[in-house]
Amino acid sequence: MATGECIIDWGRFSEWIHSFCIVTFDLELGQALELIYPPHVTLSERERTNICYLAFPDSNSGCMGDTEYHVRLRCAPDGAPPNHLTPNHVNYNRHTTDAHRADPGHLWGFVYFRQTRAPHLPRGYFQKSFVLLSRLPFVSLFTRIAHHMAPMVFEATDSEVVLKEAASAVAKWPPLAQGPVVLPLLARKFSACIGDGDNDTQDESCERITSLHEPDTLHGLLSLLPHVQLLWELVLTGEPIVVMASSPADSCHLVHCLISMIAPLTYSGEARPYFTIHDSEFREFTTKSNGAPGVILGVTNPFFSKTLQHWPHTIRLTDAHGPSGGATLPRVKSTGRLLEATPGVYTHYRAHLQQERSLVRQVMGRTGRPMPIQSAMLKRHLLELTQSFMIPLERYMGSLMPLMRDVSPFGAPPTPHHFKQEDFLATLPQAGPQLTTSLRGDWEGLYRRFFRSGNFRTWHEQRHTQLTHALHALHLQALASVDLSAWMVGKHEVEVVDMVLKLRHKIASCTDGDDGTRGQLERHLRDIEQRLPEDLRLLLKSNSPT
Repeated sequence: MATGECIIDWGRFSEWIHSFCIVTFDLELGQALELIYPPHVTLSERERTNICYLAFPDSNSGCMGDTEYHVRLRCAPDGAPPNHLTPNHVNYNRHTTDAHRADPGHLWGFVYFRQTRAPHLPRGYFQKSFVLLSRLPFVSLFTRIAHHMAPMVFEATDSEVVLKEAASAVAKWPPLAQGPVVLPLLARKFSACIGDGDNDTQDESCERITSLHEPDTLHGLLSLLPHVQLLWELVLTGEPIVVMASSPADSCHLVHCLISMIAPLTYSGEARPYFTIHDSEFREFTTKSNGAPGVILGVTNPFFSKTLQHWPHTIRLTDAHGPSGGATLPRVKSTGRLLEATPGVYTHYRAHLQQERSLVRQVMGRTGRPMPIQSAMLKRHLLELTQSFMIPLERYMGSLMPLMRDVSPFGAPPTPHHFKQEDFLATLPQAGPQLTTSLRGDWEGLYRRFFRSGNFRTWHEQRHTQLTHALHALHLQALASVDLSAWMVGKHEVEVVDMVLKLRHKIASCTDGDDGTRGQLERHLRDIEQRLPEDLRLLLKSNSPT
């Protein structure tokens, strides 16, 4: 190692970023992976191929200049379990929010593609992409970082020098954990908040990221306002949707907006913000015999108009779709007319809820509000709609907690009662969404459709796990508060030994936030062991794991 050369903490680097890639156009090979950094990172042949095709727009003839978008690709090969996360990622996932968890089976890619005229090159064009890969779904943060890094990489005499400097900076970032962070990188600083909470940094030198995973603006949905509640139902119930756009920037933005429509509920289905005919999952997602899978696809190749005619829900955008506008898209009830290439929302779906007639007026305003305000108004409407839908479910889920009298310190921890769909639906007349929203419609039918979706299964599993952990915590507290000295009176040695083993197990299961409970349990354990005969005490001590 050369004198003065810094040692990079690759463990810390990999908490945040998987790798940097440079993809270029080769006259003989086409799109080729020119560089992966750090050099020790390995990618499977399938991953390398997918990255190469995703790193360039499908048709780049009209993409002069710079194009930015993000992608998502599957890591694990078919038939194999997902790639394992690092121990740091596993620990981080235990403590963070659903929307911020590291993805064990996918990589997120943040692409910056540049195409400019270059007469000195064989084809007369400079065509190259910088791709930042990460397991973290921090779309806003990594999009900004790719935007900052890519021009430096393209313009450097030796791009690897820039990547090494960036990697060295990332390796000095704080450990991946909940809370506010400041992330210095190549003469710039980014501030964000991981998990719940606000980015309240007062450092004016930082580029402030208000939300790591939500789109900065919902401008992609504004031309779809008359259909926004219908689209909300489709995303909520996990329906397959394909977004057909003229550029990956437009397709990935709208896919991102769709996924964010049901926040704070986490969308659990597959999402591919930009998908190509060369993707390794192409046959899986498009084969007609398989039906339409629960996935939201963003595509740009016109070939998909024919290939995905069997999909039940399609949004075809106009070429002018984007921040500068585009007329309101009509609804087309015949998905068989996709080949006409007319912009619109193609679906047979009949919404369960009545359309909020004043929504367009509320969002747009009489005189035409600025787009950031329109976006904020629409975001608030969607948040209130999702909350009105979820509050009855959360309330019913809370009722599945056993009563405190069922938590016995001497028995096993109780488990949550089963979620019974019919029992929940019976609560709707008195405690349904009508308590928090004026929207009317077939709420029961919408809940029944939601119950069949992956979004419900994921939500239920998470809430059931949370209730189980809460019951275990209550059981620990009950055991810590009981008078074990009185309990020991008249007990056989075998019962006392069983309690010693039980206390050891409970102490080992205590989490970082249970310090008070752990301390009380340890005092109980010492008191009981001191009352045992010396030979039995020594025997238990010799068998103790500590």
